[in-house]
Amino acid sequence: MKRTALMILLAALALSVAAAAEPAKAKTTAIAPALLVIDVQNAYLPYMDEKDKKMAMEGINYYIQLFRANDFPVIRVYHTDPAQGWPKPGSEEFQFPKTVAVREDDPMVVKNYGNAFRKTELDKLLKEKGRNTLFLCGLSAVGCVLATYHGAMDHDYEVFMCRQALISHDAALTKAVQEFCQTIDYAALKLVLSPSRR
Repeated sequence: MKRTALMILLAALALSVAAAAEPAKAKTTAIAPALLVIDVQNAYLPYMDEKDKKMAMEGINYYIQLFRANDFPVIRVYHTDPAQGWPKPGSEEFQFPKTVAVREDDPMVVKNYGNAFRKTELDKLLKEKGRNTLFLCGLSAVGCVLATYHGAMDHDYEVFMCRQALISHDAALTKAVQEFCQTIDYAALKLVLSPSRR
């Protein structure tokens, strides 16, 4: 009886040593990206730093074009405050400027809070599309974009800010956000999204 127990113990030990010696196989999940274009609305743009606007408005379109070229979703996020009734959905103030390359057939989320996940269908929409990695651009870098960044982490998404495609009321604060959040620049993201990487 003791000999059998000893043999079983030695066999178990040998198996555990062999398993430890094998290289660990990392569980990998393919990246399934989506771009969120947040609150680039006529109502809010006048309050943003001109230095940010000059660079970021062009940058936002570059990122949109990159996602389109690779057949990944571009999701429009709009903000309205029902308590103040402004900007009213459908009004000119509510819209993105015509220079922003979003399309009418891009999915649209309307939010009433900074975090685009709070009391919206955003999480459901992303899950329906099988998305697991989010890239954020728009405004305000220190407000709604930042709140959505943290909301995405709370919902277990990988999330990155898009460099040179963020706007806030103070360009120095925009730069600070890019320093302490995970960010990616256009060239790096273009490489990541390349068909050869999938």
